[in-house]
Amino acid sequence: MMRRQFDRMIQLITLVLFLLACMLSNALGSRSLSRINLDSTTIFDVATYGAKGDGKTDDSPAFMNAWNAACQAEPNDRSILVIPEGKTFLLKPVSFSGPCKPSSVYVQVSGNIVGPTMKTDWIGYHIDTWLSFSMVNGLTVSGSGQINGQGPLWWENACIGTPPPGTSCHAPVALMFKRCNGLRLNGLTHVNSPRVHITITTCNNVIVSNLHIIAPETSPNTDGINVASSTNVNIRDSFIETGDDCIAISGGSSNVKISGIMCGPGHGISIGALGKGGADVVENIEVRNCTMQKTLAGVRIKSWQGGSGYARNISFKAIKFDAVYNPILIDQYYCPTQQDCINSTSAIRLSDISYSGITGTSMMDSVINLSCSESVACTNIAMDNVYISSVIPGRKVFGKCINAHGRISHVKPWFNCLKP
Repeated sequence: MMRRQFDRMIQLITLVLFLLACMLSNALGSRSLSRINLDSTTIFDVATYGAKGDGKTDDSPAFMNAWNAACQAEPNDRSILVIPEGKTFLLKPVSFSGPCKPSSVYVQVSGNIVGPTMKTDWIGYHIDTWLSFSMVNGLTVSGSGQINGQGPLWWENACIGTPPPGTSCHAPVALMFKRCNGLRLNGLTHVNSPRVHITITTCNNVIVSNLHIIAPETSPNTDGINVASSTNVNIRDSFIETGDDCIAISGGSSNVKISGIMCGPGHGISIGALGKGGADVVENIEVRNCTMQKTLAGVRIKSWQGGSGYARNISFKAIKFDAVYNPILIDQYYCPTQQDCINSTSAIRLSDISYSGITGTSMMDSVINLSCSESVACTNIAMDNVYISSVIPGRKVFGKCINAHGRISHVKPWFNCLKP
């Protein structure tokens, strides 16, 4: 609660400083000012660096000039990069890189940002990411604006031109944060990413809150938030409606808390998929007070055969399911294409996994599926106060296991395949 109040206080202070800057600018008749100083806080408005905001002009150069100025401000300053409301800014792929001199950098997104409208606009750019922030500590990105990745351009065909024989194409991530410690992401609406909407990788001490992420249920690989190789991450109080995982936690991540998420449509909240590239480690993950509505999966842990490492200390608490397929799922035979699937005796070791206070309805008869590796058992699974029924009143549902060990108490449907 104290952290949430602190975040709101920072947003209010940022807004007041911005309004004071606008008043000062008008009083001085200085519309051409590129920067305004207010008690060690410096505001950089992209419009004063030449951004048109007409939705047609490429505003990438103006954004980069404003960013470079904000990033290289005085070390004791607090820089605020302002993207003003009432305008739509067209950006080609842009990388906002650090390290920055100020101890904290704020990006206030009040206007809208849209991606290129044609794939040819990407020629000459790295195709993996549209907007990226890297090596920027103390970064806050917040506001009431919208980021639209123009996903429909990519969903039917992720290639630009004809790919070389034997290669495949993938669409870009809309927004990536890499090596950004102390990151705060708040308030924005993210729409129609070409692929994953937000990726957080190799970051520490992250808070993501009050986002709305939207993409059609049929859009491919449009995960809401992916977390990889990051620690001390808190994702909370957000609405995520996508065509893939609402939130996915990948290898190298630890101390991740997820709460207050309304997920659906989408593929639920997932740990993994782990082990495809070899060794993966995930630990200390808590998912609580979340609702899954008409999702393809509810809460799941998925890994490829042939991997190594472990996923442990994972808890799912106070989860609600509404007409969900595969509500509770452990899948250590993950192979979504069902082609050229690996057949191996090695596997990610899963242990210390708890499910408690879980209720709701399922679209399928198999509501609990714990499919662990036949050679590497899942151990210390605890299931308490779990009640899942069919969306069809009176229809029988069941749970099933492969090599899963632990205990159950107050579970319906009752199943006896979870061995001590």
